[in-house]
Amino acid sequence: MTAFYTDLWNRWDDRAVDSVLAPDFAFRGSLGTQTRGRDEWRRYRDLIRAGSSDFHNEVVALLVDPVVEEGQERAAARLLYTGTHDGTLAGVPASGRRFAYAGGAFFTIGRGQLTSAWVLGDLVGLHAQLNGDI
Repeated sequence: MTAFYTDLWNRWDDRAVDSVLAPDFAFRGSLGTQTRGRDEWRRYRDLIRAGSSDFHNEVVALLVDPVVEEGQERAAARLLYTGTHDGTLAGVPASGRRFAYAGGAFFTIGRGQLTSAWVLGDLVGLHAQLNGDI
């Protein structure tokens, strides 16, 4: 699960996508976008990178459910997202401002790959920072 952030997001390692994500990976990103499958997830990731070329995910806390149900493990993470607003992000044109916003994610894992992720982010705080309101 940590490879999702370490390799796929923070290192932008496209080669690792097929080993980390299940072929039909279901994803809801912190900006509210929903994707299905590896290629749709890659498009979402690339959209985020276009808005913040140094976008970074910090796992602040990670909890793993010790109970496996129907062959699926579950995990939850508390996150901190940071970056520089150097392209359109969340519908806001580039401002050059630094941003940091909190988030949380809920994962299911099956057969050693992530099968789903549902991610939340403080979009009110993000928009305020991108627009220079705080």
